[in-house]
Amino acid sequence: MSTPGWDELIDWHLKRQGVERGLSVNSLEAYGRDLRGFNDYCRTTGIAPADLDAVALTEWLEDLATRGFAPSSQRRALACVRGLIRDLVERGDLQRDPRPAVKLRPRPRPLPRTLSRRDVEALIAAIDPSELRGLRDRAMVELAYGCGLRVSELVALELSQVDFDAGLVTVMGKGNKERLIPIGDGAIAALTEYLKARTAEDRKAADGKRQTKARRPSRAIFVSRLGRSLTRQGFFKALKEWAKLDPRLDWVSPHTLRHCFATHLVEGGADLRAVQEMLGHSDISTTQIYTHLSRSHLRKVHRKYHPRAIAGRGAGSDA
Repeated sequence: MSTPGWDELIDWHLKRQGVERGLSVNSLEAYGRDLRGFNDYCRTTGIAPADLDAVALTEWLEDLATRGFAPSSQRRALACVRGLIRDLVERGDLQRDPRPAVKLRPRPRPLPRTLSRRDVEALIAAIDPSELRGLRDRAMVELAYGCGLRVSELVALELSQVDFDAGLVTVMGKGNKERLIPIGDGAIAALTEYLKARTAEDRKAADGKRQTKARRPSRAIFVSRLGRSLTRQGFFKALKEWAKLDPRLDWVSPHTLRHCFATHLVEGGADLRAVQEMLGHSDISTTQIYTHLSRSHLRKVHRKYHPRAIAGRGAGSDA
């Protein structure tokens, strides 16, 4: 029986990742790109799967750095290769696991840029609700900010996932993990208004016999003017059009709203575990970045209000 090569092993690993971890097509494509790059390096340097060791891994990482890969790209590629190695060890293609001997130097993680509460209100107020498109976009912003949804979760949302009476939305996140998130009054009101207007528009089109093949019914809540499920790119474009009306907000992206959701919860004193659950983070270390943002907020509050925070500002003459 012939020994499998990198191509065969990588294909097997990706299929296993798709089945066992339920990774999305986009995630699998990203994994595949990094693993193909690793495959090219091994082919060029003559490293067979059975020969892979810590030295070879270290030299591969050095090659990435030499070719100008950013530390974040190196970490992502190493994470992909670590997953492949884990499967090869389990399968028996590698007798010794080289992963523990290979570590990248820790680096500070950049803090995500967020909006103030006032700026979020300004963004929502900038959306024109006089047309169906504006009602849709306002409801999407309210849900993205009010529930911390990923944009992929937002555009895939169906009416059956929303419990208006209980004020909850059921979301299928990464790895097909289900989670429940409370919906605030603002998001419920905006969503209700949009759905009412969408129903009226659909009924009007049907009554006037203007329903065409281009206008297909969709189970998704948020649809394009043709009645198809709105794409991630569609929402990104719509949000940017509203945000650019205010020069201070033209940098905003859909993921900014998720950062704002978490940051404002933590600033308000929310338990980090609860924020982790609502965001759908598998590891709380991912959520802990928002504690750093909160500390920054606390420093500002302390500096603004404490009588001894700034030199020369006394505590007053109260006895």
